[in-house]
Amino acid sequence: MSSLQYPWPETPQPGTTLQVAPGVQWISMPLPFQLDHINLWLLEDEGGWTIVDCGIGNADTRAHWEMIFKNIKRVPRVILTHYHPDHAGNADWLCKRFGAELWTTQGEYLTAHAVRASAAGYTVDAVLAVFKRNGLDEQHVHDMAAIRGNTKYSALVPEFPHSYRRILEGDTVRIGRHAWKAIVGHGHAPEHLSLYCPELNVVIAGDMLLSTISTNVSVWSIDPEGDPLRLFLESVARYRELPKDVLVLPSHGKPFRGAHTRVAQLEKHHEARFDELKHALKDRPKTAAELLGVLFRRTLDAHQTFFAMGEAIAHLHYLYYAGQARRSVGPDGVVRYANA
Repeated sequence: MSSLQYPWPETPQPGTTLQVAPGVQWISMPLPFQLDHINLWLLEDEGGWTIVDCGIGNADTRAHWEMIFKNIKRVPRVILTHYHPDHAGNADWLCKRFGAELWTTQGEYLTAHAVRASAAGYTVDAVLAVFKRNGLDEQHVHDMAAIRGNTKYSALVPEFPHSYRRILEGDTVRIGRHAWKAIVGHGHAPEHLSLYCPELNVVIAGDMLLSTISTNVSVWSIDPEGDPLRLFLESVARYRELPKDVLVLPSHGKPFRGAHTRVAQLEKHHEARFDELKHALKDRPKTAAELLGVLFRRTLDAHQTFFAMGEAIAHLHYLYYAGQARRSVGPDGVVRYANA
């Protein structure tokens, strides 16, 4: 399969569902961000439906859920791919409404609670301190602090369940008539859960394999010396173990076939970014902030710069740990990179 194929050209309207495989329904919910929608999934279960991912916890999303609930009487469980608010926002609301269990990985469950509580280094100030160390100027820091203060995780995830069922790599989750294998990936989130059903030849990919955009992979304050891009590239390469014609159900964009092709495209994309960074470092050492224009060829607002900084640092860490770049800390305490 040389190119991606999209079996369904139209996204379902919010509050409606579309069958994409036997017992698998596609839901699209709006988001108040530039990334303007998220895909959620219903899996036919015994006497009801299992929900995979939840949308953000706001009145608009819940109103769309209410329309869907006209045809749903029982939800035995809610499965969460990862802790990000567009996925986890309504987890508690859904679980309480149906008396359902939350199923997810331990890394995602505990991270959701830590971020909600601004614990364990999950604070805006801690993230901005990392960005300042990587060359972000005071004006951008000030602008980002204001923006992030108005979009706190706890506002988008008002509550979160206080217990869960743990899913581990390789586990088989039986949902109705079908068995789904757990695939745990890293880099985008601590223990991102994907689910693959061999019988249906369908994989719920979450944010790990998107068709038209590259997944955000960033260095954050909780692991400021981490190498998440290496973890992501190693994780996404595992999709080559699935059939070439597997139907990929991503969290953003449309369902598609061509997983192997998409993995190759993403690898090529990041290799090109690495080459561009190394070219930009030829003349003198530079900070991550100075290299934003190399990776992002458009004007970035404060919200976009927040994520762009994390991605820029992740790319530079990859080069550093791979021995393709060296780094130093100047008298100003700022980290700069140069070619190895």
